[in-house]
Amino acid sequence: MARLAANLTMLFNEVSFLDRFDAAAKAGFRAVEFLFPYAHDEAEVARRKAESGVSVALFNLHPGDWDAGERGLACLPDREVEFVESIERALIYAAALDCPTLHVMAGIPPQGMSRDDAMALYVERLRHAAHRAADHDRSVVIEPLNDRDMPGYLLRTTTEAARVIEAVGAPNLGLQFDLYHAQIMEGDLTTRLRRLAPMIRHVQIAGVPDRHEPDTGECDPHYLLRVLDEIGYRGWVGCEYRPKAGTLAGLGWAKRYLEGA
Repeated sequence: MARLAANLTMLFNEVSFLDRFDAAAKAGFRAVEFLFPYAHDEAEVARRKAESGVSVALFNLHPGDWDAGERGLACLPDREVEFVESIERALIYAAALDCPTLHVMAGIPPQGMSRDDAMALYVERLRHAAHRAADHDRSVVIEPLNDRDMPGYLLRTTTEAARVIEAVGAPNLGLQFDLYHAQIMEGDLTTRLRRLAPMIRHVQIAGVPDRHEPDTGECDPHYLLRVLDEIGYRGWVGCEYRPKAGTLAGLGWAKRYLEGA
């Protein structure tokens, strides 16, 4: 049976970020994920997490200047120091939150940088991130993002991600398989899940094409969650979608998977 994690960046926006831990727990979620915790002190986030009783499954390294359009530092030249600092900062939060997995965003290469050069730098920095994470008994993941929602993003398909993971060669580096992004870019989700099963460390789900509840689009979430069971996936499935009409109102599809629902 699938284990669902509430994405607190997208769900429970009816309350403030720190209050979303408790809101998720009351809705039956036993774990959460989110993009970035860095606007809040790690001790305060850890306190709210502990009070709610949920686990933290995943969050991202700092993305750089988000407001200026940056979506990760891993492929950006001349940002080595900032990238290294982002790893160390994330590891502090991961320790406070007992979070096992960190997502390293690839980034959008600057104009004039070839994809080959960007990929080479990305692989080099992932090696460093994986090494530092291993020192702290953490895993790192990479996630392909579709080029409709994230134009210019370096890592776009699970096929590319598999090549990167093989090139890095770190045992604690895996794939964050977002079913929403993969359906938009590649489709054939069942075959891809089965083929990439050994690399998959985290999964996310949303409805396609509008990124609302998973049962409102072109993919059957219950079928896909059964496929995850069949391939032996035992990790969390992050609910990273935009509720169409309120978080609780849209959780009907998830009730069979939520504790106490």
